[in-house]
Amino acid sequence: MKPELSVIIPAYNEEARLGNTLSLITQYLRNTNLNYEIIVSDDGSRDRTKEVARSFEEVKVIGDGINYGKGAAVRRGMLAANGEYRLFTDADLSTPIYEIEKLKKFLKDGYDVCIGSRAVDYKLIRKHQPFYREFMGKTFNKIVQLLVVKGIKDTQCGFKCFREQAAVDIFSRAKINGFSFDVEILYLAKKLNYKIKEVGVEWYNDERTTVDPIKDSIKMFAEILKIRRIHSDLK
Repeated sequence: MKPELSVIIPAYNEEARLGNTLSLITQYLRNTNLNYEIIVSDDGSRDRTKEVARSFEEVKVIGDGINYGKGAAVRRGMLAANGEYRLFTDADLSTPIYEIEKLKKFLKDGYDVCIGSRAVDYKLIRKHQPFYREFMGKTFNKIVQLLVVKGIKDTQCGFKCFREQAAVDIFSRAKINGFSFDVEILYLAKKLNYKIKEVGVEWYNDERTTVDPIKDSIKMFAEILKIRRIHSDLK
């Protein structure tokens, strides 16, 4: 039977966090009436990430053992999925899985892409990042709005859901492998005239983040400069 919901989790060296995340997701989904699938898209982990994922009988693990980047891991998972709705969420589950109900509501109402956001309602941020990370995030978003995607308050929240057609169309065109893949997929969604809804969701900062605020910010800036160029065929 075709799953109604696919949950895709990109993972790189997530042995310490993934088990708890999968426990919470599987427990929640078992208590729904949804037909679902869970896919862990491993990005060449060097620890026991794959073994942890495979310890859950409901979880499918994909990946070829090479570290390409988060964008590539999400893209691989979204295109391997079979669900009518396809959600990707971070391995630290910074946004609780039950927030999927908010996103599904808008998708059922006719939106094609529904994205979780920390900027729609700041009261929903239950645990904040350090000040410098929040400042850098807001600065990055201003650059994104100026250069690539206007009208989206938070492009980087790792909790986004797509209708099947939109997921296949967008991710089959996506090329960015790094952390700026979120910007690229929203740029593509707008260019392809998909209806996008930004929804405030609960969010909890995990202090064990693997994102380097300096090195990865430089890479992300370089990537967003590429987005319009590599998709110049879309008018």
